[in-house]
Amino acid sequence: MWLRLRQICLVARELKPVEEQLNKVLGINVCFRDPGVAFFGLENALFPIGNQLLEVVAPVEENTAGGRYLDRRGGDGGYMVITQCDEHAPRKARVEELGVRIAHQFDNEHFLNMQLHPKDTGATFFEIDEQLGEEAHDIDGPWTPAGPDWQRAKNTKLVDGIRAAELQCDNPEDVANRWSDIAEIPLANELTMELDNASLRFVDCTDGRPEGLGGLDLSAPGKEEILELADSLDLRTGDSQVNICGTRFNLL
Repeated sequence: MWLRLRQICLVARELKPVEEQLNKVLGINVCFRDPGVAFFGLENALFPIGNQLLEVVAPVEENTAGGRYLDRRGGDGGYMVITQCDEHAPRKARVEELGVRIAHQFDNEHFLNMQLHPKDTGATFFEIDEQLGEEAHDIDGPWTPAGPDWQRAKNTKLVDGIRAAELQCDNPEDVANRWSDIAEIPLANELTMELDNASLRFVDCTDGRPEGLGGLDLSAPGKEEILELADSLDLRTGDSQVNICGTRFNLL
């Protein structure tokens, strides 16, 4: 069985400013807005980064899960690590075996979804999904949450892939082992889990914020241009880093 990092979700108080910054600084374009997230009191936008997706959600109603998460973490930031698998049934059986609660799930003829409860996983939401149908498991294949033709919006001039997600935790070793048990992937070292196309790093909370998805490593062929653009918007936070939507983007 394989497990890929297919999508990252961020949460923001307001969608439009974040959308504009992502477009201006990283050169990525919106491929889809999912009307289905209105059920959760949210609006969203999805952006291809190579053959992976970056999603931003924002609450449009009071008392939403997304809004409570913003309050808990003290503002915009990382929300979900969403993976793609090739065999959903054994993944679900493993979750049940470990007693991990499922926060949300749905199945249809195209897609199998399983979002795990962050109080049981630690760090942040961990989602395991399977795309069904023709070319479903292709590296650049269909992905229902991103709409019917997400590939048309791809622009890989500045960034072309998500290489790692950094999860800050109160007890990184414990959380790393928990995610490893769920994914059935041995840790590469005590604080890193290697998916088929990306790494998950488990680190201490050092930025004054509670547990959550704190940063992403991006493959960035346009690194210097990104840094210049980020400087102009006061979004640069390091020699190879910009901060958008309360998230550290490390440029490789």
